[in-house]
Amino acid sequence: MRNSRWGAAALVAPLAASLVVASASSAQAADYPKRLEPFYTQAVSWAECPAGWVTPSTGVECATVIVPVDYKNPDDGSLEIAISRKKAGDPARRRGILFTNPGGPGGSGLRLVNWFDGQEARQVYDVIGMDPRGVGRSTNLLCISTGSDDEFPTRPTEAQLSNWTDYARAQEVNCQRGGGEMRRFINTMNTARDMDVVRGALGEKKLNYVGYSYGTHLGSVYGTLFPTKLDRSVLDSALDPNKTWHGSDPDVVDSMVFNFRKWAEWTAARNSTFGLGTSYAAVRAEVEKIAQKLVAGPYGGYTNQSQFDNAAGASTRYRRTWASFSRHVQSLKVGTADPAETQAMNKAISAMDIEPTSPGTYYAVTCEWDWSTDVQSYYADMRRYRDNHPYGGTVEYGAPQNCTFRGFTRPELIPAITRKYPTGLVINSDGDTQTPYANGQAMAEHLREPLISVSNDGQHGHYALRGNACVDKIVNKYLVSGVLPASRTTCAGTDVAENVAPGQVGVASVKPLSALFTEIGQAPQPF
Repeated sequence: MRNSRWGAAALVAPLAASLVVASASSAQAADYPKRLEPFYTQAVSWAECPAGWVTPSTGVECATVIVPVDYKNPDDGSLEIAISRKKAGDPARRRGILFTNPGGPGGSGLRLVNWFDGQEARQVYDVIGMDPRGVGRSTNLLCISTGSDDEFPTRPTEAQLSNWTDYARAQEVNCQRGGGEMRRFINTMNTARDMDVVRGALGEKKLNYVGYSYGTHLGSVYGTLFPTKLDRSVLDSALDPNKTWHGSDPDVVDSMVFNFRKWAEWTAARNSTFGLGTSYAAVRAEVEKIAQKLVAGPYGGYTNQSQFDNAAGASTRYRRTWASFSRHVQSLKVGTADPAETQAMNKAISAMDIEPTSPGTYYAVTCEWDWSTDVQSYYADMRRYRDNHPYGGTVEYGAPQNCTFRGFTRPELIPAITRKYPTGLVINSDGDTQTPYANGQAMAEHLREPLISVSNDGQHGHYALRGNACVDKIVNKYLVSGVLPASRTTCAGTDVAENVAPGQVGVASVKPLSALFTEIGQAPQPF
């Protein structure tokens, strides 16, 4: 996930005071350092999930596990980690536990146990969900809310560039005030260690793993730290293991540019239908004319230029919205756009952007990478994105963030990612703007693993989420039977553009953009 400005309440979290220790047989003696024995051998008491933890809760159990705040000093405080479980559908075929993570960082993972219903892998694995440290039903790490009266437009003036700097600096101060010392220990490495404590406490010699988005980074870190404990792994919508969090932002912008160009070329091939020009340049010129109209004031239901730029970015990402957006731009060009529909569309897009991650965790974990402290280098990127491709709010990805002004010292560095565990799978789609395709290619090459490419698709997260029979079949065959696909495999995407043939005059009916974005937002979403 990539997000920008958040607000949150102050840090509130009790620390667990004691552990109930199970028999030593519940974990292997060689699995852990002696100082961590009380955590690895604790008893896990599964019970019906408390109300609101997992919906739907049918067939799901929940529990809490105690982990140290600081693994180097395990007597210096502890945290509660909430986990969920859905047992293997066919106990006779059970081959272990399947750990999951939805990304973020800061996404709640308890609900993921329901994502795999209907998949063959559900028959042979106990699926485990987890709210990582700092998140949800686990001990929380939150930030004191940061407000601002400044403007953050998609095409900022020179004077407005510093608005991002001022906000980022204030945000880091408030997160540090709210999170204090705990922020240092909310990181990927400790979350990976928490996963291994859960594995040991459940009496499992190994775990299997499906992670989405940031969860692919977590999975690769777990495999690096615990190579003998990871069996089968699927990294869906992967990050680049060789880049920092901010280092991947240019890839995000490149993906937005790619999607916009693909849409414009698709639209240009259907000029007789949409009347927006016969080339990429001509279609883009029509889009820009509308953006410039909004400099003078509201138009067509849009209140400002930034709102239109963001709508253009969202609408060109998803192939299913291409025809409707082309028709929408056509209506804006000729002055027949329905303001009420435009407003409904923007409301639906805004609802999609509000992702329920833990802001305190997000703003701590992303600081485990080093960020440049030279604000002028950020401004140079912001200017370039503003001037060359403002659609989708690309300026945000060049801007300073709270980690530019990190207020704590990292207790450790991210380990160099290595693979000394069995070969797994990587999945990425060519139009994903959250974890761009180039990131997945880099992950697959670095880990020497097969890459499943999902073609002509702007969606984020694929296995068990998008009804993609090709992806699901390959992944299930691997998770259940260990069968790997070819080193490079392509599956057609399920994010399909409206069937408007080149030369077709008129479109009988296309769904309103508001309805399409509502549908997209209601589907399961990794972070």
